[in-house]
Amino acid sequence: MKTEIIKLKDVHKNYVMGDSEIHAVHGVNLVITRGDFIAIVGPSGSGKSTMMNLVGALDLASKGDIYLDNLNIEHLEESELAQIRGKKIGFVFQTFNLIPTQTALENVMLPMIFQEVEADERKAKAKNLLEKVNLKHRLNHLPNELSGGERQRVAVARALANDPEVILADEPTGNLDSKTGEEIIKMFIELNKEGKTIIMVTHDLDLAKKAKKIIKLKDGEIVK
Repeated sequence: MKTEIIKLKDVHKNYVMGDSEIHAVHGVNLVITRGDFIAIVGPSGSGKSTMMNLVGALDLASKGDIYLDNLNIEHLEESELAQIRGKKIGFVFQTFNLIPTQTALENVMLPMIFQEVEADERKAKAKNLLEKVNLKHRLNHLPNELSGGERQRVAVARALANDPEVILADEPTGNLDSKTGEEIIKMFIELNKEGKTIIMVTHDLDLAKKAKKIIKLKDGEIVK
């Protein structure tokens, strides 16, 4: 029997903008188990980004409870939340979010610094991860010396740096051509086969079909 890794229980998220209140997510109940590969889809404004922030412990709910490994994160201090997030979740973003002045190797080593991994171990692990994503020949290149696909592969390697249980990908192929995007998705499928839980936010339904489950959002609610 698969065990729960993330659970949202009657979760609401509201934002105040000027005189109005935006109900970005309301009444969401969701259970994600270890080994899932889930795609979250929906039109613009459906609450996908808010949902990603909540699932990834980047934001807290206005109402309701969010559990990460059976721990209710709604009651944690930001410093505690950051530590748990750093260990449990790896993030891959549409815009790569690499530090432009650091090499591929240094970018991958960075998350390990916050988990106080020794320098030699950081370097060895980062090299192994870049080799895993077929970038052994690009260790010392800066992001602007890499193609979009190479940058996203560095981002995937960085997401794996602390061996997280969950990989959260926000429109991971949004800035890539279709062929390169296909390569990135194959990487996620392989990581899922290795036991990683993958949560992917996308507007691309063809991409979403690569996942094991599709969750459709509309107006901040799960409709399918």
